[in-house]
Amino acid sequence: MTGAVQTEHGDAPPVGPTDGQLAERSRRGDRAAFEQLVRRTARLVYARQYLETRDPHRAEDLTQETFLLAWRSIGQLSDPATFRPWLLSIARSVATDAYRRDARKKRGAGGRREDFAVATETAPDPAATPHEAAEREERRRRVTGALKSLPEEYSLPLTLRYVAGADYETIGRQLGLSNGSLRGLLSRGLAKLRDKLKDLR
Repeated sequence: MTGAVQTEHGDAPPVGPTDGQLAERSRRGDRAAFEQLVRRTARLVYARQYLETRDPHRAEDLTQETFLLAWRSIGQLSDPATFRPWLLSIARSVATDAYRRDARKKRGAGGRREDFAVATETAPDPAATPHEAAEREERRRRVTGALKSLPEEYSLPLTLRYVAGADYETIGRQLGLSNGSLRGLLSRGLAKLRDKLKDLR
């Protein structure tokens, strides 16, 4: 499963079997079918993990872990048509377990319990001055904190669009939304995000 979280460039519309058909084949041990599911859902899982961790590198790691666990557990999927909700439930479980492991390590080391986002923050840009780096990091924390506080119907599309860099067509496929519904959600979500950021000032 190495490199499984990589998506296909352009995110061409899926052709051929449905997710449910691929999930059914995966349950029978078809690794190639599961790899197709991974390519179709990698951005979605990454967005979910980014919302949990607020850290791109950590989100990549947990996305990989999610798919590894999903492959090992695919036989437990009772209804192949519910593959995506099932996969997102695994993603939430993986993120929760990672948080608990992190908290145990901190307690074991005698360190103070910090916010998960702080514990997993990315390395600073070496070209930035300390002041610029601090301001950028503070902005990132405020935006991702506000993003996570939104209802998932807004936070997931916004994260897919502005963090994972997905286009409208890709997001619509990932979340099962029409173009019009998606644009409406993004517009309302951005308005709610701006309001949240104003409240944090």
